Amino acid sequence: MNNGENWTEETCRLAEEALGHSFRDKNLLRTCFTHKSYANAFGGEHNERLEFLGDAVLGLAVTEELFARRGEDEGKLTERRKGYVSQSALERAEREAGLMQYLRYSGGEHNVGGKTASNLFEACVAGLYLDGGMDAVRAFLHRYLSETDPENYKSRLQEYVQERVQEPPRYSTRETEEGFTCTVSALGQRAEGAGASKKAAETAAAGRLLKLFTERT
Repeated sequence: MNNGENWTEETCRLAEEALGHSFRDKNLLRTCFTHKSYANAFGGEHNERLEFLGDAVLGLAVTEELFARRGEDEGKLTERRKGYVSQSALERAEREAGLMQYLRYSGGEHNVGGKTASNLFEACVAGLYLDGGMDAVRAFLHRYLSETDPENYKSRLQEYVQERVQEPPRYSTRETEEGFTCTVSALGQRAEGAGASKKAAETAAAGRLLKLFTERT
């Protein structure tokens, strides 16, 4: 990430390489990677309007892709779409693409926590759409975006928590005679789960805490 630094031609080239598209409008490319904190400090346009557009474009692209696959009803398609457009899925896709290393921001990394990575991914989707159309968007998504298992309680819990605070859930796991026991805490609440493996115990604990939060909601 570039704290208070402007882009060089090399940065521009590398960002385009990550996106798989050569932009005709280089200003649009820079805007995709400009955090609000940078624009507030140095002027210019930030990427929040692009995030808004990118969210809709992403939803359409994923919906079209899923609709083309025959044999699944509306309810199943809706659940599958959630797996592709969730915050955890977008964060994983951003890491695969390595987009955050090109983000222009100001004031320290505490300004770019929370949903910054998933928002950046959506802004880049919008930039690709405006500059290259849906073909550029589809190529980018096929390269990086994959489905998050709807039963992946750890990812879903992290998404739920980080929509509200920047600190992720905390897991404490210990081995027992029967396997493993895990305690997870977040947002002032905690839950326990057990399983034959550490991963299974953490998944069970995350599922119980997520259920506690969603039932309360």
